[in-house]
Amino acid sequence: MLGLTALLLWATVGFAQTNWKTKLKEELPLLGHRNWVVIVDSAYPLQTSAGIETIFTGEDQLTVVKAVLTELKKQKHVRANVFLDKEMKFIDEKAAPGITKYRNSVSSLLKGMSAASMLHEDIIAKLDEAGKTFHVLVLKTKLTLPYTSVFLQLDCGYWSGDKESALRKKMGGK
Repeated sequence: MLGLTALLLWATVGFAQTNWKTKLKEELPLLGHRNWVVIVDSAYPLQTSAGIETIFTGEDQLTVVKAVLTELKKQKHVRANVFLDKEMKFIDEKAAPGITKYRNSVSSLLKGMSAASMLHEDIIAKLDEAGKTFHVLVLKTKLTLPYTSVFLQLDCGYWSGDKESALRKKMGGK
């Protein structure tokens, strides 16, 4: 019985590890404005809002961030607004060995993108609220560093905020 349990666990983890990329590729064409793709560390909580789907990748977080950003760049219909945990800026190497290297690496991956910093709890609240109406895909990694999540709020890729503001102004602010 123990052997069967171990085999099933191994098969489940193996399945997740190979299929999160497929799942991402299948879902990205369906996602749009107000959807989220989130890459999180291993202690990130399993949220229960109906629209939040969590997949364990079994992979290194930077590998997952890079893969997600690569797939997002292929999409013409969406672009990402990036949010990072504000707490990450204040964690030093003594408290969390490896955090400096991670910060530098994630910054390099996000080069050319603007990233807003918000308190972790505030971002989770935004996801929880979004998950009531919109789909949120959470890709959980094996990283064991605190406050390292990368939150990607999707926006329209072919219509900018400036264009939307101009349209609303033209419509008389409606």
